[in-house]
Amino acid sequence: MARILVIGGGIAGTAAALGLRKAGHDVAVFEAHPDTAEDIGAFLTLAANGMRALAQIDATDAVTAIGFPLTSLRLLDDRGGEVARAPLAGADDPALRYRCLRRGELNAALQAEAVRRGTPLRHGARLVAVDAGADAVTARFSDGSCATADLLIGADGLNSAVRRLVVAPAARPRYAGQRVYYGYTDTVPVPGETGAITMVRGSAAAFGYAVSPTGETYWFARVAAGPRTAAGPRPAGGAPDPAPADLRGELLPLLREDATPAGDIVAAGDGSVMATDATELPLGTPWRAGRVLLVGDAAHAASPATGQGASMALEDAVVLAKALRDLPDPRTALTVYEHHRRPRAEHNITVSGAISRGARTPARDIPAAPGAPREVDALNRLLDWDTPLPGLPRTER
Repeated sequence: MARILVIGGGIAGTAAALGLRKAGHDVAVFEAHPDTAEDIGAFLTLAANGMRALAQIDATDAVTAIGFPLTSLRLLDDRGGEVARAPLAGADDPALRYRCLRRGELNAALQAEAVRRGTPLRHGARLVAVDAGADAVTARFSDGSCATADLLIGADGLNSAVRRLVVAPAARPRYAGQRVYYGYTDTVPVPGETGAITMVRGSAAAFGYAVSPTGETYWFARVAAGPRTAAGPRPAGGAPDPAPADLRGELLPLLREDATPAGDIVAAGDGSVMATDATELPLGTPWRAGRVLLVGDAAHAASPATGQGASMALEDAVVLAKALRDLPDPRTALTVYEHHRRPRAEHNITVSGAISRGARTPARDIPAAPGAPREVDALNRLLDWDTPLPGLPRTER
């Protein structure tokens, strides 16, 4: 049994705690925010791979109790006509179906599940220093308290204090070429059935929406920087967030260029609207230093264009838990973990960034060996809790 500190109580941190505890380790979680309400207004989708990862750490029931399932994808052109429809991966399995849910609700559900299983979770613990020695690592917090363990996992997001203090002080998130808007509408019916996510190929914005079983429409828009748009990185620090009416004012003229449902959906909403810059971490950003490891967005934040951020964090949690369960010592375990996770995570950064910038999406290499497993099969084996995690290939030892 290893003693492990997890810094960050969001999706990556609580999922890592659930996996590490299942693997038999002594885990404690420290979250800087005073409650679970961070990003309560934004929503996300968990894809089938994320749902599969949740199942490996026995968290399916906790998550399917919130949000709603998505089973099909519709694609509309700039005149609102349907040009394609297809089932989403996992549509025939209730445990693997895509799920649409608010980020804050997912955080709260995973935190509650971790606490229910006996994991200490402390809110309001803001990390200010890390002392990493040969045999242990100590986290120091702004209230003067500290905690010491065998390993420290930095799961504290895009602006990670662990990354800044220990692992990669020079690494900085960079603008990925788009502004992303999120909102909700419950006052107007829109085309599309419950259980489908509809994507709209607009002239000036990519738009997507899903209708909940209660009739509420969850929507997002991605707007690339350019001379006709207001998009571009907002000034860092100091400036207050624009009012919802101002954000709608930025977005609606772009959506109204096309004869799609997008403009009506956004105009009819009377709730909050959020906007954030799409950001990413550079490829090759270090993930570990001695007894300290980064996971989730702290290690490999990507623009949201592929919709894989939360699912990637859940994959991290499973593979890390298996590495520390199956391999002989922590240093080897972290090396093997990075071997398995970095290529997939960095491919997601590349693909998502290309979509955000309007560039051609790079393809994955096709396995050359006859009979080589398809990528999804290899991922499923990697995530399967009862399948031992492969070690390093002989050429990398």
